[in-house]
Amino acid sequence: MHTNVNVIKHPLLEHSLTILRDRDTQTATFRQHSKIVSTLLVVEAAKSIATAARAIETPLAAMEGAALSEKVIVVPVLRAGLAMLFAAQDLLLDVPVGFLGLERDEETAVAREYYQKFPGRLDGYKALILDPMLATGGSLDETVQAVERRGCNDISMVCVVAAPEGIDRVMERHSGVTLHTGAIDERLDENKYIVPGLGDFGDRYFGT
Repeated sequence: MHTNVNVIKHPLLEHSLTILRDRDTQTATFRQHSKIVSTLLVVEAAKSIATAARAIETPLAAMEGAALSEKVIVVPVLRAGLAMLFAAQDLLLDVPVGFLGLERDEETAVAREYYQKFPGRLDGYKALILDPMLATGGSLDETVQAVERRGCNDISMVCVVAAPEGIDRVMERHSGVTLHTGAIDERLDENKYIVPGLGDFGDRYFGT
């Protein structure tokens, strides 16, 4: 086990993840529980965001609270990562968003980039890369490289489910990256899908 892999244990997450895995779960319910799982994962990933003291006045007294003091960017891997973006935006209201569009070739399982848009350089930022499924690791490998090229060296990946093969690939190439995931599944099958997994996350979320 890699030391920078964090498997989140929470009864609400385990309950919602079971519903996501169930092949009989319909689109509306899948979306609802995707948000629950994504929220819990992003909350965990956000534990490392730095804060600074902030003096405020409550209705009754002066006190010293805390405010986020670190620049954060979220990077959803299109398209399935959009499902996690909505939860991240609910928690980090002013967060800028970078996009990387990667499409998997169903025959080769290799990801092809078709879109990229970032808000300039990312020096001094903390990046949260959002991708529900870490399978072969190809998409996340490409995304981490794209973020690093823009000057960011504090990167966390947030995934609903991960396969050992994908974890090994990303961690071997990017040892300083942290992974937060809801589960590490058994393996990839001959078609490079996660087993037991939950099927194609994007298709189930978007109803396609």
